[in-house]
Amino acid sequence: MSLRVCVLGSGSKGNSTLVATERTRILVDAGFNRRETYARLASVGERTDGFDAILISHEHSDHVNGLRLLGIDSKAPICITRLTHQVLTWDPKLCAFEFTTPGQKFVIGDIEVTPFSIPHDATDPVAFTLESQGIKVAVVTDLGYMHEVAKQRVKDCHCLILESNHDLDMLKVGPYPWHIKQRVMSRHGHLSNMATAGFLTEDFDGAAQVLVLAHLSETNNHPEIARLTAEQALAERTRGEQTVLHVASQSAPTQIFQFG
Repeated sequence: MSLRVCVLGSGSKGNSTLVATERTRILVDAGFNRRETYARLASVGERTDGFDAILISHEHSDHVNGLRLLGIDSKAPICITRLTHQVLTWDPKLCAFEFTTPGQKFVIGDIEVTPFSIPHDATDPVAFTLESQGIKVAVVTDLGYMHEVAKQRVKDCHCLILESNHDLDMLKVGPYPWHIKQRVMSRHGHLSNMATAGFLTEDFDGAAQVLVLAHLSETNNHPEIARLTAEQALAERTRGEQTVLHVASQSAPTQIFQFG
């Protein structure tokens, strides 16, 4: 048995990640339309004929833009908290829902999923860990800071997909209105490169074989700045030397990361 992970794309225009075993295929968020999602799956050699579940982290459009048609086409159950479900408008053709509760595990095929609450300016935002055959993956984006629950949940991960949204200096001098800058920098906004680096230096357990920096702002960040900041943080650690760093893109999927 093995577990495969591919970030199909990540950023303010769309977010989606495939986590799959030989038996089970899960889409984490559906931020791209059906055509684009299938094209990105095909580009990395993955099937485009359905999923066993679609997990939704929160209601913001860059995480649900493609949900309607992907849900109708795949007929996969949509796993979502009740509060998030209530604030979205649903097509009557979508009727397969599995309501989830932060902190409570559930099983899809041979993958155990644990949603957990995160601080973000959404109704009931969650991040996820997904485990199968002793392999653990975490998808943690759209949070203002790494609180203790998140720090504990991401321990012992083989693959950690973690937000590194903005460079503080670029954000401060960038084109966003001040109230948007305040939102992004707040404790219910997004992780900066330095906040992510702080976690990597102080609290990261070094277990992850693969670390993917995700949800980079195209306006207020640059992939090489995010990469360099994270690399410097990892270099300060006494563990984590085996962690391979990748940066997710808005425009193209990552490679497939395979474990087991």
